[in-house]
Amino acid sequence: MYRDIVTSAKSGYRISMVMPQLRVMYVLGHYFSHVSKAMSDAFGVDRPDLGMRLNHGLMFSVLCRSLAIAKYLEFHRRGLNVNALRYEDLVAQPLEMCRVVLEYCHLPVSLAEMAVKAFHTDSQANSPLAKSAVGNFKEPQLTPEIKTKLNEILKKCGVPLIGEPGIIEGTLSCS
Repeated sequence: MYRDIVTSAKSGYRISMVMPQLRVMYVLGHYFSHVSKAMSDAFGVDRPDLGMRLNHGLMFSVLCRSLAIAKYLEFHRRGLNVNALRYEDLVAQPLEMCRVVLEYCHLPVSLAEMAVKAFHTDSQANSPLAKSAVGNFKEPQLTPEIKTKLNEILKKCGVPLIGEPGIIEGTLSCS
């Protein structure tokens, strides 16, 4: 599952505020350019041009999500039977998208209504990642300069840029 890259990056930033090990990576990425290259290596994505300082709160999350999408695209293009699901589609048409996902997974489509009911619960309610815990942190702002830097990361990873239709190939849909 993937979602709008900027929204996702802002969420990742807020999560980093309650996960010390993730916060350390944000801070190290701000000062050391080899953190971004180590991340691409860890994802198994060969991008030697990713050695850059991640000196804005959104850059780390955008890189993580871009690398995950790049790896997905690699698998999908190799012919692996894997498809993507866009979060925004799931929110916009929950019942229809749950049916699509259940059908794709060869599960009873009759479970779709029960799946939709689960959307009304915070799945992280009893954890440090609960909406009530991470929702209070101020998000980094997306300025034109930062958008340019983020688009550089996205371009290097071969994923859609900010401002382009963000639907990646192999995405499941109702239509």
